Amino acid sequence: MERVRDVSELPKAHLHLHFTGSMRPSTVLELADKYGVRLPESLTEALVSGEPPRLRATDERGWFRFQRLYDAARSCLREPEDLQRLVREAAEEDVRDGSGWLEIQVDPTSYAPRLGGLIPALEIILDAVETTSRETGLGMRVLVAANRMKHPLDARTLARLAARYADRGVVGFGLSNDERRGMARDFDRAFGIVREAGLLSAPHGGELAGPSSVRDCLDDLGADRVGHGVRAAEDPRLLKRLADRQVTCEVCPASNVALGVYEKPEDVPLRTLFEAGVPMALGADDPLLFGARLAAQYEIARRYHGFTDEELAELARQSVRGSAAPEDVKAKLLAGVDDWLVS
Repeated sequence: MERVRDVSELPKAHLHLHFTGSMRPSTVLELADKYGVRLPESLTEALVSGEPPRLRATDERGWFRFQRLYDAARSCLREPEDLQRLVREAAEEDVRDGSGWLEIQVDPTSYAPRLGGLIPALEIILDAVETTSRETGLGMRVLVAANRMKHPLDARTLARLAARYADRGVVGFGLSNDERRGMARDFDRAFGIVREAGLLSAPHGGELAGPSSVRDCLDDLGADRVGHGVRAAEDPRLLKRLADRQVTCEVCPASNVALGVYEKPEDVPLRTLFEAGVPMALGADDPLLFGARLAAQYEIARRYHGFTDEELAELARQSVRGSAAPEDVKAKLLAGVDDWLVS
């Protein structure tokens, strides 16, 4: 019988992890108690029990509830040391799961009011990332993300901020929240700013909306990667386009099921994308609310989709190739993947 290798020892890159959503449940509970924040009962129960809250974001009411829980958790981050702690704990969790490179996505607008503005908020995070990377050995960088529920002018402000810190640890620019709202092309000028600065374009698409939202990311925002992108599986011509251009989809299987995009883990079209040649980088999205971190996404591919160790290794390679890591870091991680297969 062939030995089953430990996916937590497989070197990989983590390209889809949201800042607030990366928190440990125990940290949220501790900070809520510290600041007297009254969390929604359903969130408190989930954090205490270790069972993710029941969420279904495929309708307006469900998405609103998801956002309410997320905002409650975000409200527990109030001081610089809270953000620094989050960065360190996110890194520690990633190292435990075999990640050698992490690109964490953050909208500094969320923290600016309590921390003196956008620039101080981002600098606190970037300084924490630099310190944590040095102390843990994990390569770590930041994607600044705009919120598509806000005005495109806000996105341009964030794009200029991201460009300003392109040499201080910012490697890309995202567009998060419900892609059923607003048009991707409304944010094209923001993405033009970051592309001129040499940053990656990594907007969300193809999660709550269908293949057309992925096409919009490509056509209007010049996407180098697509956050989620799984709904591209519904359009063979789009799959071929993604494969031909080698646009990496940041696929988050546990999140897709938790939010009701797919009913069961086996329904997430990992095989369809993989066999079409679309590069994937498995990600945890918001493990605070979905209960599964990075290694668990690889276990889903193995358990529910029959991915062999060789195929899991290829998924890990795709995550590394799709990252903004320096070439020497990529080479080291890719060599580690090869070593994992022969161990």
